[in-house]
Amino acid sequence: MERRTIGAAALSVGAVGLGCMPMSWAYSTSRQRGEESLRAVHQALDAGSSLLDTADMYGPFTNELLLGRVLKERRADAFVSTKVGLLVGDQHIVANGRPGYVRRACDASLRRLQTDVIDLYQLHRADPEVPVEETWGAMAELVRAGKVRALGLCAVGARSSRRHGARLHDATVRQLERVQQVFPVSAVQAELSVWSPEALETLLPWCEARGVGFLAAMPLGNGFLTGTLTPGEGFEADDLRARHPRFTAEMMAANQPIVAGLRRIARRHGDHVTPAQVALAWVLSRGRQVIPVPGAKRERWVAENAAAAGLRLAEEDLAEIAGLPPAQGSWD
Repeated sequence: MERRTIGAAALSVGAVGLGCMPMSWAYSTSRQRGEESLRAVHQALDAGSSLLDTADMYGPFTNELLLGRVLKERRADAFVSTKVGLLVGDQHIVANGRPGYVRRACDASLRRLQTDVIDLYQLHRADPEVPVEETWGAMAELVRAGKVRALGLCAVGARSSRRHGARLHDATVRQLERVQQVFPVSAVQAELSVWSPEALETLLPWCEARGVGFLAAMPLGNGFLTGTLTPGEGFEADDLRARHPRFTAEMMAANQPIVAGLRRIARRHGDHVTPAQVALAWVLSRGRQVIPVPGAKRERWVAENAAAAGLRLAEEDLAEIAGLPPAQGSWD
């Protein structure tokens, strides 16, 4: 697989990563099977998808424990990205950016992952009660201590914190400017997909100008862009899409033209090419520092996603995607 680099340290990873969250958090608990997920992680590493993205809150904790079972055998093949800053309680999630907590959380993640160093440690959310410079400073100490190689910041919660009239990532860019004064930002993780392209406005240009890697979260639109979901089919009660405005039967039906467009392009590239691969190839085409991180928990989907790294979209393909109707329905 093609390799891409993250940050000034030029950390090398496969062009397509693996989002591990669905293996133990937020999607259809009844379909989560540990042994199947383990095989999926091995498949990703075999295919060159070396970036494994997790977080201590996924489970909580069980996602890191699962990855630790693989890393114990194949640490040299993997680039480990995990996150800190969110605590899961009963029916609620709260931010914690206190320096003491950050240090303890890192040590706990290292134990669960069965490794002595985290390649990319990301701030999951800033704590509104703690200056972000203090949290970032504690994370920088972990780099100096040799427990972490590089730091990143997640902007996947930007929608909920957006002020009226502001562009989606304005607040994130201001936050990045602040922490950059404390210690270099190596990567930013934010949503980017065919039906949610807002990062192209300000956030991706900010990363490009500074040599910062961009991890594209939800590049398949929480599964919608794969073309495998049926409007009205419904989701399990614990699946985040069950309460999502874009995943009502009405909105899923209204947004089918987007999937139809991806399917048309896929057919031009051969019977074996899927809409999901076209969607990932579009994300890859947004810049050399962009690494899509699609979530998956089965070997089949992991292999399909990894193969997207070899798909090159023509100018006519990109123009057709640019001409697709914008997604209908709130994403908030």
